[in-house]
Amino acid sequence: MTRSSVTTPPPGAGRLQAAPGGPAPGSPLGSHYGDCFGCGERHPTGLHLRATTPDGLTVVAEFTVGEAHQGAPGLAHGGVLAAAMDEVIGMSVWLFQRPYVTGRLETDYLAPVPVGTTLHLRAWCTGVSGRKAYLEAEGRAGSPDGPVAVRAAALFIEVGMEHFARHGDAKAIADEHHEYEVNP
Repeated sequence: MTRSSVTTPPPGAGRLQAAPGGPAPGSPLGSHYGDCFGCGERHPTGLHLRATTPDGLTVVAEFTVGEAHQGAPGLAHGGVLAAAMDEVIGMSVWLFQRPYVTGRLETDYLAPVPVGTTLHLRAWCTGVSGRKAYLEAEGRAGSPDGPVAVRAAALFIEVGMEHFARHGDAKAIADEHHEYEVNP
């Protein structure tokens, strides 16, 4: 993975610990929001990621590239693949039990991904320092042990829920809040 210093944890960064009250190993993780492009069940052309945590420290999900996700004819659009990586990394907020937003996402494309391919996504935290979380992810084509088609490294920043209310739709947040988002 090609990473910049921005997505590399600083010396002495802590490791993610399972949050009290966080999802148990094997638990499915909910969507951020019903209309979320990445994980929302109501988005008509979204990625519809359904994620679980196998161990309380990593997130796994699957995404099947559809016709609506094309860039070049018959191939996934690179921006859609980056969105899938951002989403599986972003599902980590379920593990942290605190709201985070993407500060930086670096994506390496290792192989073309044809329409109809199921990408098996996995994300994990490499360090935490203050409000910053450093994460990585990979997408494997066809099976959990298939060839790596895309990798990502990211910096996520912890924010308060007022960030979403101030910059987004406060009513939607109130309608679909998660317990940890309201009572950190």
